[in-house]
Amino acid sequence: MSDFFRTIAAPATGEFKDRGSKFLAFAYPVQTEAEALLHLEALRKTHFKANHHCFAWRLGVDGARFRANDDGEPSGTAGRPILGQIDAFKLTDVAVVVVRYFGGTLLGASGLIQAYKESAAAALQSAEIVEKMISVYFRCDFDYALMPDIMNAIKKLQLEIAQENYGDQGCIILGIQKSIAHDRLLHLKALVRKLSVEEAATLDWPLGMTLEPTEWDT
Repeated sequence: MSDFFRTIAAPATGEFKDRGSKFLAFAYPVQTEAEALLHLEALRKTHFKANHHCFAWRLGVDGARFRANDDGEPSGTAGRPILGQIDAFKLTDVAVVVVRYFGGTLLGASGLIQAYKESAAAALQSAEIVEKMISVYFRCDFDYALMPDIMNAIKKLQLEIAQENYGDQGCIILGIQKSIAHDRLLHLKALVRKLSVEEAATLDWPLGMTLEPTEWDT
């Protein structure tokens, strides 16, 4: 399953109550910290009377970028339990914010950990979880004389065209499933050159066509 990652399809909410305190959880699909912070700021404005706005997120198809914040709660009692639920659901590209309205009774460290854990879990349980394919992207520049052969090959191989630009030359961004990218590029070269895969493997791209890896913000 290395070609896929799990995230949520749309925003979701959950709620947990304990001894008068109310915990409102909001889960969002996000791809950047900037997106996550926009959701956080919107909740701070909407729930301006709340005592705490604790949050966590995990980002990237490899889940390598993450952050957890207790927003004034005792250290480790809020952000980490929220992040723990994101990880328990095996998700990435997800931000969860839990808004707390204090009910007048202290819950203690263990009570807070449980409350933030349960509220985050409630939001994620109500979310639609989806699997998304991990793609790698390539920029293909070409002379227009090659365009029919290139487009026919792309269609035959069922490759994703993420972007198209047409100026002095044609330029397309191709998205290909990560684990089969090398194989698909080899078949693309063979189809454009009208050669066997074995022959194409020994040759460069045809004159008038270049193809290079590129970063692509989906």
